[in-house]
Amino acid sequence: MTPTPTPTPPPTPPTSPTTDPTWDPQQYLRHADHRTRPFQDLLARIGDLPGHPAPRIADLGCGAGNVTALLADRWPQARITGYDTSPQMLAEAAAHARPPLLDFAEADAATWTPTETYGLIVSTSALQWIPGHHTYFPRWLDALAPGGTLAFQVPGNFTAPSHTLLARLRDSDRWRPRLHGTGDRTASVLEPADYLTRLRDLGCTADVWETTYLQTLQGEDAVLDWVKGTALRPVLTALADDPEARDAFVTEYRDLLREAYPPGPYGTVFPFRRIFAVATKENR
Repeated sequence: MTPTPTPTPPPTPPTSPTTDPTWDPQQYLRHADHRTRPFQDLLARIGDLPGHPAPRIADLGCGAGNVTALLADRWPQARITGYDTSPQMLAEAAAHARPPLLDFAEADAATWTPTETYGLIVSTSALQWIPGHHTYFPRWLDALAPGGTLAFQVPGNFTAPSHTLLARLRDSDRWRPRLHGTGDRTASVLEPADYLTRLRDLGCTADVWETTYLQTLQGEDAVLDWVKGTALRPVLTALADDPEARDAFVTEYRDLLREAYPPGPYGTVFPFRRIFAVATKENR
């Protein structure tokens, strides 16, 4: 019988001016191929798990569930739960459920306290929404079986024009009173070396790396279409009760993106840096 770990009390989530965004699964999935590739690259670096061939797995911030399904493809006998805070995303994820082995539940990674022992805790493109998420590493590692893995991937593109232009526009005289700080995640993501140091200090072996994908997006205003599924969600949520203001903001932002990311003969190139970590708990 798998032992139940002693729960580590969760740290108090840091306060943030960020509005919890309302998610649009269909908008998010419009670029599913590009969004899924980093998870596939992360998955390729994860080795054997304790409990094989039926490890216990948690996917934190599972979103629409399409990448959680890839975990079930890799470990078809595993017991997998995808966790997310968005009712819209969980409703979409339900289509990927494979009872009794793969299910989905509402939970916030910032307050999620494991009550079981896991072979793998994984998160992709989610932890950037949690300020101070590195302070939760000890709690998650406590929940891993010896030899278990904590693996995650986060965007590292907050100095890209897509984000700096958005921040500048939010902080302009026109929009600052309503949007100052909305969706700002710049301080939430650490540099790769910082993740490496923190994970090793916690007694793990760690493989940390970064990749910049030169994504070629198709269609008119392709970068705007991309950020409507992610970075722009907090602004769209904050202005949801004022469609005129929302449309005005999007138009201003669109014009800035058109200048920063002009389309080429093969589409619009959108460089996207991502940071990866695979940490394995000491096997003893």
